[in-house]
Amino acid sequence: CKLLPNTVMGLIKMNLTLESHLLSQSCYLLQARGQRSFSIDYKNNCFLKDGKPFQYISGSVHYSRIPQYYWKDRLMKMYMTGLNAVQVYVPWNFHETVQGVYNFTGDRDLERFLDLANQTGLLVILRPGPYICAEWEMGGLPAWLLQKPNIILRSADTDYLMAVSNWLAVLLPKIKPWLYINGGNIISVQVENEYGSYYACDYNYMRHLRALFRYFLGEDLVLFTTDGNTDKEMTCGTLEGLYATIDFGTDTNITEAFSRQRRFEPQGPLVNSEFYTGWLDHWGDQHAVVDVQKVSRVLGEMLTMGANVNIAGEKNLSLWCMTSYDYDAPLSEAGDPTEKLLAIRDVIKQFRDIPSGPMPPATPKFAYGFVSLRKVNGLLNTLSPLGPVESQYPMTFEELKQYYGYMLYRTTLPRDLSEPTPLLSPLNGVHDRAYVSINGVFQGLLERDTKLVMNVTGQQGDTVDVLVENMGRVNFGSKINDYKGLLSNLILGKDVLTDWKIYPLDIDGAIAGGWPHTEIQKSPPATQKEPSSTGPTFYMGTLQPNGLTWDTFLKLNEWTKGQVWINGVNLGRYWPARGPQQTLYIPGPLLSTTLPNNITVLELEGAPAHLRVLFMDRPQLSITAQHH
Repeated sequence: CKLLPNTVMGLIKMNLTLESHLLSQSCYLLQARGQRSFSIDYKNNCFLKDGKPFQYISGSVHYSRIPQYYWKDRLMKMYMTGLNAVQVYVPWNFHETVQGVYNFTGDRDLERFLDLANQTGLLVILRPGPYICAEWEMGGLPAWLLQKPNIILRSADTDYLMAVSNWLAVLLPKIKPWLYINGGNIISVQVENEYGSYYACDYNYMRHLRALFRYFLGEDLVLFTTDGNTDKEMTCGTLEGLYATIDFGTDTNITEAFSRQRRFEPQGPLVNSEFYTGWLDHWGDQHAVVDVQKVSRVLGEMLTMGANVNIAGEKNLSLWCMTSYDYDAPLSEAGDPTEKLLAIRDVIKQFRDIPSGPMPPATPKFAYGFVSLRKVNGLLNTLSPLGPVESQYPMTFEELKQYYGYMLYRTTLPRDLSEPTPLLSPLNGVHDRAYVSINGVFQGLLERDTKLVMNVTGQQGDTVDVLVENMGRVNFGSKINDYKGLLSNLILGKDVLTDWKIYPLDIDGAIAGGWPHTEIQKSPPATQKEPSSTGPTFYMGTLQPNGLTWDTFLKLNEWTKGQVWINGVNLGRYWPARGPQQTLYIPGPLLSTTLPNNITVLELEGAPAHLRVLFMDRPQLSITAQHH
């Protein structure tokens, strides 16, 4: 305890009680620090935890995809499966949505999540990016980076490095106390993510990251990289001083994959940083499923070889990505243990003692039944309180600092169009879908890559409204510089449309503030039910409380495409005809036991005549399994 600073020693002389307290505390800390270590044993090809050989079996869990009130439940289920660690992504854009404004509260409270994992008995492998992929909007990079028009993301581009350095200077000091060697539970930290699959292959960028991580987190921490199972990916993604790991799924020759890791790391532990036990769904595809027996067999083979394995597959709630991120994971989107989870537990049992006691049960579900909705009219001043920006030519979402959601572009017809006249986006400039109305009457839509032209008619001076939907930015590959809005001119016949009024729409903000339900209470209800409309329209209704706040699943049968909010919280998108998912997961604690639960729907194309939505007690993740 001679290491105590002089100032504290001075205090000790003044106060004998303080003396004994401080001495015992500091001795304890020095002792704890001395005992705790996590390192790589290159001679015996394993990790060492506190000097003893250690094999981790971890599972991916995305705190950003799970409401805070279910964090403990999900972590406990992972612990009871026999996992001794969890692997955690930190999405930069989740914490710094607006440049320079950092949010680590509520569902974004990373340190609370780390603390809960620690209390549960789980170590943490942290993946702070700055790019994370993770089937997450723009791979976790904030869209405000795109305000620099020629920025080269994930490279040594000066503007990009400046933004990354500023972010890591905020994030990494928060992380440091949570390192295992400092008394926390983080055993290792990944630098970037599968960088070898990116075209830039910029070693200066990776060197810059290595320097930042070392500066903020110290020299003793295990830093590592993860890359796909090819020579090119391992070549571009690895860097001296960062331990090279590999990732692969059930259809891979394990021996071949690990011998590839060995070519890049001749000594040290074998690590599969992402063992894919499922796969993600894309709109319009079949729901992805991976065979349970195959998962068990491959996991068993890897653990027999002494490999360290992270089991991938996670959940989702929000606008950040594909709405259901069920991923055919061992825990379902609602956090329910699946056959796959129990099979994984049976495999782990053969390699380590697993906690005794029953698996925590599935959360209770309830079918609250049908709710009828009604149309909401007149909303532009509510949704765009600052009014429009006027511009001769269209501007992008990024130029107007509206990074997500929707913007309305408004102009007028330059001449009479008695015959149907083509409206087109010749440079494929609609990112991602544009809903076109003339004088409030829906005409049809333009869609990126698939529908670049439509016909319109009307009179000179008629109002042209183009509502543009951002469907989420590309999260992988060379096209992550994914600008949104109208990126180039719209051409009507031979005319370029000009003189636009552009309204950024804060739909989330308005609905979180109680709109439209608070507005409607001020005005008397319509005497007769208005019919459903075509084109972008809001609908609202209430689910009466019944004393329960159980999880439920919302189905929008015969609705076309749009988005849903419950009690001001954005649940995500529906698109049943495209599929595969047919339901939206609603965590029970979002519901009130005493107050009416407000439902708001933005239908973009056309609502059904019945205007009803259905709350069910089970999910439906494929088009074929229709429940009526």
